[in-house]
Amino acid sequence: MQRQRGLTLLELLVVLAIIGLTLAGVALSLRDSNQTQLELEAQRLIAHLEAARAQSRTRGMPVVWRSTPTGYTLETAQPDKQPPLEHHWLIPGMQTSPPATQVVLGPEPIITPASITLMAPPTTGTSPLTRRIATDGLRPFEVQP
Repeated sequence: MQRQRGLTLLELLVVLAIIGLTLAGVALSLRDSNQTQLELEAQRLIAHLEAARAQSRTRGMPVVWRSTPTGYTLETAQPDKQPPLEHHWLIPGMQTSPPATQVVLGPEPIITPASITLMAPPTTGTSPLTRRIATDGLRPFEVQP
């Protein structure tokens, strides 16, 4: 009996398919970490804004969101009763546009339409990443395209 040497075409195709699937999985897992962090930051900010909006409605007094160089604060109209809550950005160097943004989350169900643009610092050889969150005043804040 003659012994077969080498690989058949079918075996070679199976190996190439396995390598292709592995490379696709690695490429998806190595997604731009700044983009992922920016998405997380936008969702975190939306959660804080909606929580502050709900707090404003239950207490009957406005809550003001203000951008700071290192993050943002949520302040009530009576800072002596409740000090401002300070939050720091997850991404160092994160900024908002315009830089001195302020959003009033009033006790009324309908607030003034507002938007906040988050800008992550650029990595080497890339442009800054941005995400815009907004509300029309009636619906909750959401990430805008």
